[in-house]
Amino acid sequence: MPGDKVKVSCLECGTTNYYPLDAQGKKVACGRCKSGLPLPGTLLEPTRDQAYALFQNSGLPVLVDFFSPTCGPCYMMHPVVERLAKRRAGELTAVRVNVDRDPELAQKFGIRAVPTFVVVFKGLERARTSGAMSEEDFALWVASQT
Repeated sequence: MPGDKVKVSCLECGTTNYYPLDAQGKKVACGRCKSGLPLPGTLLEPTRDQAYALFQNSGLPVLVDFFSPTCGPCYMMHPVVERLAKRRAGELTAVRVNVDRDPELAQKFGIRAVPTFVVVFKGLERARTSGAMSEEDFALWVASQT
């Protein structure tokens, strides 16, 4: 519907903004830092600084998918996480972190196995789980933590 909006978090500063759904194809900027906002429901792959900004400042829970490109179960979960991000657009921010490319972030979270999923809200870890699971089980776990 015209005028409908959903919440999205800015990748640069982490501020939560309202994204007008009828703005598809147009650039929508963050009200705080003026950076372009990601499309609602997009699974994001932030830099370390962007990840920290999201973890600290987002008004939405952040679902973090810690993965390795050499991990089979991680790749099995990728489409599951992508579909969940689309379904839960405006309710959470979903990000994917490559532990091989960013070992410091993985170490900060104490990641010992992949895939590991962590829910972060306002700088605090709310929950975590590791390993591949069915789409239904994953969606239920995320729903119970956000």
